Amino acid sequence: MSVTIKQVKDLSDCLALRHTVFVEEQNVPVDLERDELDASAIHLLATVDGTPMGTARIVIKDVTGKIGRVCVLREARGTGLGAALIKAALEVLRQTPGIERAALGAQLDALGFYERFGFAAYGDVFDDAGIDHRMMELRFDT
Repeated sequence: MSVTIKQVKDLSDCLALRHTVFVEEQNVPVDLERDELDASAIHLLATVDGTPMGTARIVIKDVTGKIGRVCVLREARGTGLGAALIKAALEVLRQTPGIERAALGAQLDALGFYERFGFAAYGDVFDDAGIDHRMMELRFDT
């Protein structure tokens, strides 16, 4: 199994993956899944043996890099591809001058996944597209 994760400018594969996972599987409305941040975000595409299987985006605001829209197709879940995407996103942020922390809104059932990378949950549970989430952060200055 050959895994590649790279930054892409052509969003077609990323948007198709997100549509499959968020819209079709999780019933997120299309108008909530796509937003104006896609145009300025950094997009990562994960391929397995050349086939697109996962994606994530990074939105930079001030000293924070917000990781979001993280998804992996069902057939690639449990293979470590999601972890590889998060590691790649964190590496992008660590190499970006001025970034002090990574943040993300995690679905409640994914809190443990992100805690393994050093993220800590904060704040109250909130609804995002009908799914309960909590904010999490990882500070790079500690």
